[in-house]
Amino acid sequence: MAKYAIGVDYGTQSGRAVLVEIGTGREVATSVKAYSHSVMDEFLPDGVTRLEHDWALQHPADYLEVLGSTIPAVLNQAGISAEDVIGIGIDFTACTVLPIDENRNPLCFADKYKNNPHAYVKLWKHHAAQEEANRLNKIADERGDAFLQRYGGKISSEWLFPKLWQIANEAPDVYEEMDQFVEAADWVVSQLTGALKRNSCTAGYKAIWHKQDGYPAKDFFKALDERLENVVEEKLSRDIYSIGEKAGELTDWAAELTGLKPGTAVAIANVDAHVAAPAVGITEPGKLLMIMGTSTCHILLGEEEKMVPGMCGVVEDGVIAGFMGYEAGQSCVGDHFEWFTENCVPKACQEEAEKLGMNIHQYLTEKAGKLAVGESGLLALDWWNGNRSTLVDVDLTGVLLGATLQTKPEEIYRALIEATAYGTRTIVEAFRNSGVPIHEVYACGGIAEKNALMMQIYADVLDMEIRISASSQTPALGSAMFGAVAAGKERGGYDDIKEAAKEMARLKDVVYRPNKENATVYKQLFAEYTRLYDYFGRGENNVMKQLKAIKKASRKPIAAV
Repeated sequence: MAKYAIGVDYGTQSGRAVLVEIGTGREVATSVKAYSHSVMDEFLPDGVTRLEHDWALQHPADYLEVLGSTIPAVLNQAGISAEDVIGIGIDFTACTVLPIDENRNPLCFADKYKNNPHAYVKLWKHHAAQEEANRLNKIADERGDAFLQRYGGKISSEWLFPKLWQIANEAPDVYEEMDQFVEAADWVVSQLTGALKRNSCTAGYKAIWHKQDGYPAKDFFKALDERLENVVEEKLSRDIYSIGEKAGELTDWAAELTGLKPGTAVAIANVDAHVAAPAVGITEPGKLLMIMGTSTCHILLGEEEKMVPGMCGVVEDGVIAGFMGYEAGQSCVGDHFEWFTENCVPKACQEEAEKLGMNIHQYLTEKAGKLAVGESGLLALDWWNGNRSTLVDVDLTGVLLGATLQTKPEEIYRALIEATAYGTRTIVEAFRNSGVPIHEVYACGGIAEKNALMMQIYADVLDMEIRISASSQTPALGSAMFGAVAAGKERGGYDDIKEAAKEMARLKDVVYRPNKENATVYKQLFAEYTRLYDYFGRGENNVMKQLKAIKKASRKPIAAV
C-alpha cells in the first residue's frame, strides 16, 4: 500500500496543504485556505484600533484554521485513510513572530490584549521596527561585532530582535507579560506536538544565532537596552533543533483538528524558501536555487563559512544538515513587472491583448521575445523596491536609461526582465568572488514555471543552464519530504533528506541552455549595468537618496478631520 506525507506551506495571504506520495513525489491532492483576517495593515479585528504606517500583522487563529480545513480536504480529495499518512512538515514565511504565554497561547487570544497591536503576529513584511534595526546595526558596527558580516553587514527590520525590541519600547506591558517570543512556524508545530522546539533555519537567518557561537553576547544586548541583557534566557531559548529532525508526534487534540492519526510524525519547522532546495534535488554544494515570485530568494549550499558581501545570511544546518546554507535576495522581481503593467502600459496594448485572449503579461512577453538582445537600447537598474543583495539598501530606487520617443512598452518590459537577470548575475559573481562556487542553477515559483522568455534571458545573462522545478508548489513538496524524514524508514519514510530527494524531488524535462551569441552581447550589457550599479549604489552619486529626502520634505501634513 502507498504511503503519504503532507506538506503545509504558510504564505502571506493563505496556507496550503499538499498530499504527496512517498517514493515518487507525486502530488495527489491540494487544498488552499485564505486567512480569515488576511494581512492586517490598517486596523485590528475590532475595526477600531488603527495601525500605523509600515505595520503588517496576522491573527494566529488563522493558522489553526488552515490545519483544520486543508488537511481533512486533501484526505477527502484523495480518498485515502489517515493511517497511510506517515508524516507532516510545516514551512512558513519568516521572520513572522508572535508573543505567547507560558501555556503557548498567543497573547492576542486574551481579552486583556486583544486590542493591543503588539500582542498579534508581526508578519515578515512588518517594517515598523526600522528605527530599532538602525540602532542595532549602529551599535553592533561601533562595537565591531563579528556577527554582522554573516548577514551582509546589516540586520533587517524584518528580523526577530528589532521586532522584539519594538515591543519593549512601545508596549512594555506586552513585553513583560510574554513568556516567549516565537516564530509562527515553531508555534504551529508546537500546536501539533504539544512541545515548543525552535528550528535552526529561522534561528540562524532571522535571530542572529550561530551553531558554534550561539546568540550574540549579553553585553551586546545590554548595549542595546538594559532590559534586553538576558533576552535570550527570558524570551527565547538556547535549545535549537536542526532542520531534518523530528519535532514530535501529533497529539490527540491535533489529530482531531486535522483528521490525522495521533502519533503521526511531525518535522521540525522550516522556512518557505529554504525548504524548497531538496524538492528540486539540491542536497550538495555548488547548486543555486532561485525561488522566483514577487521577489527572488537565492539559496545555495557550501562546505565552508565564507563572508559574502550583501548576503542575507550564512547558517550552518540552515538548509541541509551538514552544510552551510547561504541566502541572498532581490526585493523586486514580479512586483517590477506588475508595477509596469499597472502604471505604464497604454490602453491600446491592453485592448490588443484582450482581442488576442491574452493577459497583458503574456502579450508583452510575446512581443518582447521578438526583440534581439540589445535592440531596445535600454538598460535598467532593478531597484524599484530597494536593493537586498548585494548592497543591502532600501533607499535605492529604480533607473531606466536609454529611452527615446520611439521606445515601445515591450522594450521597457524586456529591459526590466533583463535588469533582474543582471541583479542575479551580480549575486552569483559575489558568491564566486568570495570563494563559494556555483556550478548549476535551478529555479522554482510561478515565474519560473510560466515565463519561458524570462528563464531563457536568465540563462543567457548567466551563461549557464537552468533547470526548473516540476512542482508548482515546491515549498509544500519540500515540507512533505521533511515530514517523510521525520517518520523515518521504519514507518515507510526516509532516514535523511538526501534519501528523500533521490526519490521525491521533481524537475521538468526542459532545460534552458544559453545562446552563445546572446550571452556575448549580454556580457557587454552587464558590464554597463555594473558601472551603473556601482555609480548609484556605492556612494559616488547619492541622487536617489537626495530625491527621497526632497520628496519627504515636500509632503504636506494631512489636515486633521
